[in-house]
Order: sequence, then structure tokens, then C-alpha cells
Amino acid sequence: MRMVDLILKTRSGKELSRREIEFIVNGFVKGEVPDYQMAAWLMAVCFTDMTSAEIGELTRTMVYSGDVVDLSSLRGVKVDKHSTGGVGDTTTLVVAPLVAACGGTVAKMSGRGLGHTGGTLDKLESVPGLSVSLSEARFKQIVDEIGLCVTGQTGNLDPADKLIYALRDVTGTVESVPLIASSIMSKKIASGADAIVLDVKVGSGAFMQTLEDARRLARTMVDIGAHVGRRTVAVITDMNQPLGMAVGNGLEMKEAIETLSGRLPEGDPLYEVCMLLASKMLLLANLAQSDAEAREKLKAALDSGAGLKKLEAMLRAMGGDTACVKDPSLLCRVKRKLDVFPAGSGYVADMDAVSIGVAAQLLGAGRAKKEDAIDPAVGLVMRKRRGDYIRRDEPLATLYVNESARLAEAASKLRSAVAISKAPPERIPMVYEVIE
Repeated sequence: MRMVDLILKTRSGKELSRREIEFIVNGFVKGEVPDYQMAAWLMAVCFTDMTSAEIGELTRTMVYSGDVVDLSSLRGVKVDKHSTGGVGDTTTLVVAPLVAACGGTVAKMSGRGLGHTGGTLDKLESVPGLSVSLSEARFKQIVDEIGLCVTGQTGNLDPADKLIYALRDVTGTVESVPLIASSIMSKKIASGADAIVLDVKVGSGAFMQTLEDARRLARTMVDIGAHVGRRTVAVITDMNQPLGMAVGNGLEMKEAIETLSGRLPEGDPLYEVCMLLASKMLLLANLAQSDAEAREKLKAALDSGAGLKKLEAMLRAMGGDTACVKDPSLLCRVKRKLDVFPAGSGYVADMDAVSIGVAAQLLGAGRAKKEDAIDPAVGLVMRKRRGDYIRRDEPLATLYVNESARLAEAASKLRSAVAISKAPPERIPMVYEVIE
């Protein structure tokens, strides 16, 4: 078998066998397939696509390219949740404790953020003393004791994805649904999940800009789950504005604590997306028989404070100072707060969510490069949502600032990210579709 022949076969649109896909992926991981041939094959995939069977085999081969976490010793159905990424998306820190409070088992390996938003690990690390670098044994122990834990990925988990993604990033082959789907799902499956709920974002702050593209990605990942025997549900949600009002690691952790404290009303976008994702997790874990029953259980866990207690227990088990649970403002103490005002009065007609995320990044809340340090306290809090009326003298957002070097740029970026009009905008749904 020769790599050049498989490149030509893919380029001509012919289906690869399991053995041929294993040859490509395993050969690349071992260094037997050079990067220039792998790059050529990835580009061929971008142009000719892959069949459902090929995508399933690609994912399976990536999963078994390194360590696979065995969670079989833990009770119940191990259910995981993944978001394709957005701005102000703090759902994991709300959803996981609520599901655990309802009897679920959430053993989640997560990642860091790069670019305009922080990852779940960055948000957790805003809690003083907390460590996300846990041994697999300690990770399982915490899950066994309290029903949940969110930790960093092990060093040899899915090495094929790490190598392939690094090559995709520099060869213009990132934007391919088969490659995106196999990358996401291989990590989730290698992490040991029995069932997976996917939050696929669509809109100005998401990787998928159109509903058609988001739907295709969601369907592809659900099909991969079926191919490898994992129950999978995908929810397509809006990202044409930040999901929560806070953008920044400590600020988003604070918002998660406030949400679990019952301070968000029903109907709030963050509240509703969290409840939907958590409901689907309970259904996959066989802890509810209907969406209505799941929501009722989750609401009881929220109202009783059981969800907040689960979050507090996880933070404590990971070495964190839980004083922030009683006083979330400890997470975002900064030298200066600055209100940003709109150019004029009117309705908030549109938001460029990515630019809002970039404004927070300019303040130090995100990374431009992997080695960049993050200031956990800085960021911004939006004061208005899309469709709200705002007067010229009302703040559009509040910036949380420690270093002023790029403050003017951040304020300008934020202001230009929000469009004001005389008429209210057309309503956009928060949830577009559920794919099961």
C-alpha cells in the first residue's frame, strides 16, 4: 500500500476502506507518512468530502491512536457535553453540576481556549488554588465521590488529532466538516463517554456561520456516535450574540455561580440553553423519560441549591478556594471598571459576537498564542441584548481592566461590534434544531 495511491483515490472521490484509513492515520502518527503527503490527502478530503462510513472509520482510528480512558468502574451512564465554541458560553459550569445533582455521572476532559475566548479549563483556573492537572486516578475518584469532574486531557489522548489538527491549521484544511467532526468526536470518545450531547453553535460568533453548515456538522457527529456505539444528541443554538452577559474567565465563572444560585430568570438565553442541554444529558443517562420530566428535576436541583453544592464540592476537590461560591465578586477584582456607551439611542439590532470576544481578549481575557498568559479577572459584561432599546446615556457594556495598554482599542472594538437601529430587529430563535 502506498500513500500516493490513497491520495489519488481520495482525490477521485472513491471510498477508502477501514484498512486504508488505518494506514494513513497510523502511518502519520508513527512518522511513516510525511507531512507533505498527509497535507495533500487532507486537501483532497476538503475538495471531495468523505462518506459516512469513511468518517466513522477515521474517527475510530483516531480514537485508538493513543490512550483511551476507561470509565467502566464508575456508576451509571457516563454522559459528556461538548460545545463547538462561542462567546460568553459558560454552559459546562452550570450543566455538569445540575446533571450530577440529579444523579448523573459527568466525567469530562476539557481544553483551553485559543483566540477570542477562554476554554472551560481557563474559567476553572480563575478560582484561586484550583488545579486542572489531575491524574486519571484522582479524576475518577472525584467523579466517584461527587458525580462530576472537569479536568485537562491526558498527554497521550488522541495523538492523531493533535498531529492532524496542527497540520490542518497551517495548510488551509481546517474548514472541512468530516475533519471537524472526526476531531471533536474522537476526543470525546477517547475520553470514555458513553453518551454525548453536542451544542453546535451557529452565527456571527461561531465557527459555523450558516444553519445549513451547522446542521451538516451536527448530523455528521450524531452519525459518528451511532457508528461507534455512543448515544449522541446535537442541539443547534444561536451565537449571534454572547450567550451569557459575561465575557472573561472569572466573570463567566461568576455568572455560572449566579446562575446556579437561581439569579437568572426562565427565558434568559443562558438559562434556557443550559436547561435544554442538561435535559438531553439526563435523557441519555436514563434519568428521565421525557424533556418535561428532565426539566422538572433540573429545576428542583436549581431551586434547592443542590446544583450549586455540586459545583462547590468539585472546586474544593480540585484544590480551589470555595470562598468565591459565597462571594463571586472575588473572581473579578480589577484596578478599574469602565462603561462603554453607544454612538446613539435606538434598538440593539445586531452584534458581532466574535468582535465582542476579541475586545475581551485585548484586555487580557484570551490568548493570541498558546503560550500567552491569561488574566482571569478581566473581560467585559454586556448590559444589553439584541432587541433591547438603549439610550445614548446608558452603558452598552462594562469593561473590567487591569492593564490599560489596549483599553482604547478594546472599547472601540466593542462599540463597533454593536449595530443600533431605529426599529427593533427581527427575532432570532435561541434554539434552531435538535438532532437525535
